[in-house]
Amino acid sequence: MMWFLFALLSAVFAALTSILAKVGIDGVNSNLATAIRTMVVVAMAWVMVFVTNAQGGITEISRKSWLFLILSGLATGASWLCYYRAIQIGEVSKVVPIDKLSVVITLVMAAVFLHEKFTPKSVIGCILIGAGTLIMVL
Repeated sequence: MMWFLFALLSAVFAALTSILAKVGIDGVNSNLATAIRTMVVVAMAWVMVFVTNAQGGITEISRKSWLFLILSGLATGASWLCYYRAIQIGEVSKVVPIDKLSVVITLVMAAVFLHEKFTPKSVIGCILIGAGTLIMVL
Protein backbone atom coordinates (compact mmCIF):
# COMPACT_ATOMS: atom_id res chain seq x y z
CA MET A 1 0.00 0.00 0.00
CA MET A 2 3.02 2.27 0.37
CA TRP A 3 3.26 2.40 -3.43
CA PHE A 4 -0.16 4.09 -3.50
CA LEU A 5 0.98 6.84 -1.15
CA PHE A 6 4.07 7.52 -3.27
CA ALA A 7 2.00 7.46 -6.47
CA LEU A 8 -0.46 9.93 -4.95
CA LEU A 9 2.37 12.19 -3.78
CA SER A 10 3.83 11.97 -7.29
CA ALA A 11 0.53 13.22 -8.73
CA VAL A 12 0.39 16.10 -6.24
CA PHE A 13 3.98 17.14 -6.97
CA ALA A 14 3.38 16.81 -10.73
CA ALA A 15 0.38 19.12 -10.44
CA LEU A 16 2.42 21.60 -8.40
CA THR A 17 5.21 21.34 -10.98
CA SER A 18 2.86 22.43 -13.76
CA ILE A 19 1.61 25.48 -11.88
CA LEU A 20 5.06 26.56 -10.67
CA ALA A 21 6.56 26.01 -14.14
CA LYS A 22 3.88 28.07 -15.89
CA VAL A 23 4.60 31.02 -13.59
CA GLY A 24 8.38 30.54 -13.71
CA ILE A 25 8.66 30.16 -17.47
CA ASP A 26 7.17 33.60 -18.18
CA GLY A 27 9.74 35.46 -20.29
CA VAL A 28 12.24 32.57 -20.21
CA ASN A 29 13.25 30.40 -23.16
CA SER A 30 11.55 27.03 -22.64
CA ASN A 31 14.76 25.07 -23.33
CA LEU A 32 16.68 27.18 -20.80
CA ALA A 33 13.89 26.72 -18.25
CA THR A 34 14.00 22.94 -18.80
CA ALA A 35 17.78 22.94 -18.31
CA ILE A 36 17.46 24.86 -15.04
CA ARG A 37 14.74 22.51 -13.80
CA THR A 38 16.86 19.52 -14.82
CA MET A 39 19.89 20.81 -12.87
CA VAL A 40 17.74 21.03 -9.75
CA VAL A 41 16.35 17.51 -10.31
CA VAL A 42 19.87 16.10 -10.85
CA ALA A 43 21.17 17.74 -7.67
CA MET A 44 18.18 16.55 -5.66
CA ALA A 45 18.52 12.99 -7.00
CA TRP A 46 22.23 12.81 -6.11
CA VAL A 47 21.55 14.21 -2.63
CA MET A 48 19.03 11.39 -2.12
CA VAL A 49 21.56 8.81 -3.38
CA PHE A 50 24.08 9.96 -0.78
CA VAL A 51 21.51 10.42 2.02
CA THR A 52 20.33 6.83 1.52
CA ASN A 53 23.93 5.61 1.06
CA ALA A 54 23.08 4.04 -2.32
CA GLN A 55 26.15 5.31 -4.21
CA GLY A 56 27.97 1.98 -3.81
CA GLY A 57 25.43 0.28 -6.07
CA ILE A 58 26.63 2.15 -9.16
CA THR A 59 29.29 -0.48 -9.88
CA GLU A 60 26.68 -3.25 -9.81
CA ILE A 61 24.55 -1.83 -12.63
CA SER A 62 24.57 -4.06 -15.71
CA ARG A 63 25.28 -2.81 -19.24
CA LYS A 64 21.67 -3.52 -20.19
CA SER A 65 20.41 -1.45 -17.26
CA TRP A 66 22.81 1.39 -18.15
CA LEU A 67 21.52 1.36 -21.74
CA PHE A 68 17.86 1.43 -20.79
CA LEU A 69 18.35 4.00 -18.02
CA ILE A 70 20.14 6.26 -20.50
CA LEU A 71 17.39 5.77 -23.09
CA SER A 72 14.80 6.49 -20.40
CA GLY A 73 16.69 9.67 -19.50
CA LEU A 74 16.69 10.76 -23.13
CA ALA A 75 12.94 10.12 -23.34
CA THR A 76 12.43 12.09 -20.12
CA GLY A 77 14.47 14.98 -21.50
CA ALA A 78 12.49 15.02 -24.75
CA SER A 79 9.24 14.89 -22.78
CA TRP A 80 10.27 17.78 -20.52
CA LEU A 81 11.45 19.93 -23.45
CA CYS A 82 8.15 19.39 -25.26
CA TYR A 83 6.12 19.88 -22.07
CA TYR A 84 7.80 23.17 -21.15
CA ARG A 85 7.33 24.52 -24.66
CA ALA A 86 3.68 23.45 -24.63
CA ILE A 87 2.92 25.14 -21.29
CA GLN A 88 4.78 28.25 -22.38
CA ILE A 89 2.64 28.76 -25.47
CA GLY A 90 -0.56 27.03 -24.31
CA GLU A 91 -2.89 26.85 -21.36
CA VAL A 92 -1.77 24.52 -18.57
CA SER A 93 -5.36 23.35 -18.15
CA LYS A 94 -5.26 22.03 -21.73
CA VAL A 95 -1.65 20.86 -21.91
CA VAL A 96 -1.80 18.69 -18.79
CA PRO A 97 -4.73 16.49 -19.90
CA ILE A 98 -2.98 15.81 -23.21
CA ASP A 99 0.25 15.06 -21.34
CA LYS A 100 -1.66 12.56 -19.20
CA LEU A 101 -2.54 10.60 -22.34
CA SER A 102 0.85 9.08 -21.51
CA VAL A 103 -1.15 6.70 -19.29
CA VAL A 104 -2.98 5.30 -22.33
CA ILE A 105 0.18 5.24 -24.45
CA THR A 106 2.08 3.49 -21.64
CA LEU A 107 -0.57 0.77 -21.33
CA VAL A 108 -0.43 0.12 -25.07
CA MET A 109 3.38 0.06 -25.08
CA ALA A 110 3.42 -2.20 -22.00
CA ALA A 111 1.18 -4.66 -23.87
CA VAL A 112 3.31 -4.55 -27.03
CA PHE A 113 6.82 -4.50 -25.55
CA LEU A 114 6.45 -6.01 -22.07
CA HIS A 115 3.61 -8.41 -22.95
CA GLU A 116 1.46 -7.11 -20.11
CA LYS A 117 -2.18 -8.01 -20.50
CA PHE A 118 -5.02 -5.59 -20.95
CA THR A 119 -7.83 -6.17 -18.48
CA PRO A 120 -11.42 -5.01 -18.81
CA LYS A 121 -10.62 -2.35 -16.18
CA SER A 122 -7.56 -1.09 -18.06
CA VAL A 123 -9.48 -0.88 -21.35
CA ILE A 124 -12.31 1.04 -19.68
CA GLY A 125 -9.76 3.29 -17.98
CA CYS A 126 -8.03 4.03 -21.31
CA ILE A 127 -11.36 4.88 -22.92
CA LEU A 128 -12.30 7.16 -20.02
CA ILE A 129 -8.93 8.91 -20.00
CA GLY A 130 -9.16 9.43 -23.75
CA ALA A 131 -12.72 10.72 -23.51
CA GLY A 132 -11.84 12.94 -20.55
CA THR A 133 -8.91 14.41 -22.45
CA LEU A 134 -11.12 15.22 -25.43
CA ILE A 135 -13.74 16.83 -23.20
CA MET A 136 -11.16 18.96 -21.37
CA VAL A 137 -9.31 20.07 -24.49
CA LEU A 138 -12.21 20.84 -26.84
